[in-house]
Amino acid sequence: MSNELEFLSHRVATGKLSRRDFLGRAAALGVTAAFANTLLGSAARAAGPQKGGTLKAGMQGGESTNSLDPASWQSQVPYKFGRQWGEQLVQMSPDGEVKPCLAEEWHASDDAKVWTFKIRKGVQFHNGKEMTPDDVLATMERHSDENSKSGALGIMGGIDKIKVDGQNVVFTLKDPNADLPYLLDDYHLMIQPNGGKDNPVAGIGTGPYKVAVNEPGVRHVGEKFANYWRDDRGFADSIEIIVINDATARTSALQGGQVDMINRVEPKIVDLIKRVPGVTIQNVAGKGHYVFIAHCNTAPFDNNDLRLALKYALDRDEMVQKILHGYGSVGNDTPINKAYPLFAEIEQRKFDPEKAAFHYKKSGHSGSVLLRTSDVAFPGAIDAAQLYQQSAAKAGITIEVKREPGDGYWSEVWNKQPFSASYWGGRPTQDQMYSTAYYSKADWNDTRFFREDFDKMLFQARAELDKDKRVALYKSMGEMVRDEGGVITPMFNDFIDATGPKVGGWFADGNQEMMGGYALSKCWVQA
Repeated sequence: MSNELEFLSHRVATGKLSRRDFLGRAAALGVTAAFANTLLGSAARAAGPQKGGTLKAGMQGGESTNSLDPASWQSQVPYKFGRQWGEQLVQMSPDGEVKPCLAEEWHASDDAKVWTFKIRKGVQFHNGKEMTPDDVLATMERHSDENSKSGALGIMGGIDKIKVDGQNVVFTLKDPNADLPYLLDDYHLMIQPNGGKDNPVAGIGTGPYKVAVNEPGVRHVGEKFANYWRDDRGFADSIEIIVINDATARTSALQGGQVDMINRVEPKIVDLIKRVPGVTIQNVAGKGHYVFIAHCNTAPFDNNDLRLALKYALDRDEMVQKILHGYGSVGNDTPINKAYPLFAEIEQRKFDPEKAAFHYKKSGHSGSVLLRTSDVAFPGAIDAAQLYQQSAAKAGITIEVKREPGDGYWSEVWNKQPFSASYWGGRPTQDQMYSTAYYSKADWNDTRFFREDFDKMLFQARAELDKDKRVALYKSMGEMVRDEGGVITPMFNDFIDATGPKVGGWFADGNQEMMGGYALSKCWVQA
């Protein structure tokens, strides 16, 4: 039976047998749909990419307020669409290594303070202009400008000056940083003509697809760019992202064939989707985490005893079990888990109603605490908030849950309201995660964690070339965030996507959902 199925799967991959007929034959032989789809995936990869057609994704995380300006990207749809039309100097590989992209090579001074990136020649922007080192310089300058409100501002703050030297762009840092190439993978740092200074929302980049339709909150279409410089992606003639924020509607669109892939499959329905013929669950563990964020500088959350009360009042084990259904792990009120190479164990915080009640009484706060949440915050965010409400009640803490509409959540609630549900996809390194969300001057410091002593350790760790000393510094920083910060981290999530029968070439990439954001350009349409 095995040899017969392998032969038939090869015929599907080479276009000599329909996928439907193959799945019917596999079912007749008593083979599960999951195993049959695994065979098809292996055969498709062995047969190689197929060109042509249209790949469509149904995605949560799109709003009417979304922009093509990379500096502003906050949620999944603009970021994932941006991965198709824009590129950075470097890109992360699925196994977590930083690889060349628009920079073909780089090297650092012995003290890791001066970095030289050689810019690739012959790369065209979608407007026909050749990309130059001056475009790279202008891009970095724009994202270093506090007026840009760029999500990359926190990591750019460590750069003292940037200059062009022939075909090279040279970064001189304020302090040594062995992680600089990883930081430049930040998805806000898409290289644009003149850095986007002339028109940041033009949507002109160097990626495999050029922007054809941009309807924020509705749909985004990319058409294959004929002069794209590489041949390992951009196989479909066109790609489309349809914004479907409702989880049920998104799943139905995949089942009905209106889209070929979806993001953010809710863990509670994974087993049901696995039974759908032709549909494959694609899940991978990584650095993503679901959070409740409190502003440390806003009453009543400016009282650390209240923050500690809210942390001890959270039953993490229950939340992982009931919200993630095994597709994730327990969090510890920091953004760092074992997926980071310089991770150090710190004492795990556990649900403790007595300690929660003690700190709540000590805080002097009375009355309810308002928590804002939404379906778009993370899969199961409404249910998670209600579970939190129930566990807090056991400590005598009343949490009032307010459900906010999805459209506008990322522009009007997250990073604006003092207590809300949110998520982070993680970053390649601890320095980048902390620099983006916990450094005092970072625009995305969504817990308003402003600590000079933390910033000092961040700079020390960044400059430290001794691994053991860096690990010790990051451990101290993690403990400070856990015990004094405003982030409440119940769980680290798997990225759970799903694909339909037409998708070929999918592989696991734990850097982010949807194959690190590259699914639409690295996958292809199977015959």
